[in-house]
Amino acid sequence: MDEVSSKQPRKGRGAVGNPSGRFESLVRVDIDDGWRRDDAGEPVPLPTVVTSESCRTIISRNQSPDVPFDRSINPYRGCEHGCVYCFARPTHAYLGLSPGLDFETRLFAKDNAPEVLERELRAKNYAPRPITLGANTDPYQPVERTRKITRGILDVLSRFNHPVAIVTKSKLITRDIDILAPMAARGLATVGVSVTTLNPRLAGKMEPRASAPKQRLVAIRELRAAGIRVSVLVAPIIPFINDHEIESILAAAARNGAGSASFIFLRLPHELKELFSEWLRTHVPLKAERVLARIRDCRDGELYESRFGSRMTGSGPYAELLEQRFRLACRRFDLGYGRSGDFNLDCSQFKPPSKKGDERQLSLF
Repeated sequence: MDEVSSKQPRKGRGAVGNPSGRFESLVRVDIDDGWRRDDAGEPVPLPTVVTSESCRTIISRNQSPDVPFDRSINPYRGCEHGCVYCFARPTHAYLGLSPGLDFETRLFAKDNAPEVLERELRAKNYAPRPITLGANTDPYQPVERTRKITRGILDVLSRFNHPVAIVTKSKLITRDIDILAPMAARGLATVGVSVTTLNPRLAGKMEPRASAPKQRLVAIRELRAAGIRVSVLVAPIIPFINDHEIESILAAAARNGAGSASFIFLRLPHELKELFSEWLRTHVPLKAERVLARIRDCRDGELYESRFGSRMTGSGPYAELLEQRFRLACRRFDLGYGRSGDFNLDCSQFKPPSKKGDERQLSLF
């Protein structure tokens, strides 16, 4: 019989618990001491706390052969979307915070990101290559409505004619069509919209503050209507949770204008193994052990392995079957397979604009 979690999920939050990060010397453990009241009702909702952060650099670089880009920008640390499966959760441990509820309630906003980006793009030795927004946390999470850091970054990239690729789960991206459409017309912008499920009830439990599935499809349609190239990411694929939806997600995305598609098999690094297992035992207790067993089948007997080449897709018969299904579905719905084409953006137009002071100087001659 499957183990059932005794914890109650909090409304609007993805993680069930808030365990200590892996670097902490003291570990918090929730126990039932017998004093829990059965009539206590739902746990008290947790507010979202946003702290301003002044960053010294903003462009992050990587050398991973598993991703088609070598640099990215993350305007925020933590993500209010609360996706329980998010592989970025363990990064909150570097801040002395929990990858659980802290990750989605204690956020850090890099308010000076646009100014720092402009400085880095003006460096004499800077060589342009596409920058990705949303490689770690979502650049269009709810706090972006008021902070507008992502919009500020896009404004800088547009003025510099610098190519950008965006990954998001939020319809809020359509707010910035006025910047993205002209960039796309110049071959400088592309968007990937992540659609994990078409089931709103499952989405509400798994990614509680991200845009509803129907709204993401609307975002794909509106972006495409504006002339912006859009791909759909079925990410992550979770055995027995959303794997049966592959074909229906791709069909819906294609109807709304997506031109290509890709997927990522569920990744559970560090603390995420326990966080996701706890979520399964809370929300789908009868499936929990079956899901975890299938993940181990695709990860050489573990819940996670970080080997390049397989960490995004898994390995073994089930993983091979997923890829075959995905390729066939892409062919059926006339979608390009993979996201490498999303980064075929034009870097030749890059040119730092003149500073106001420079313009005044030049006008004297």
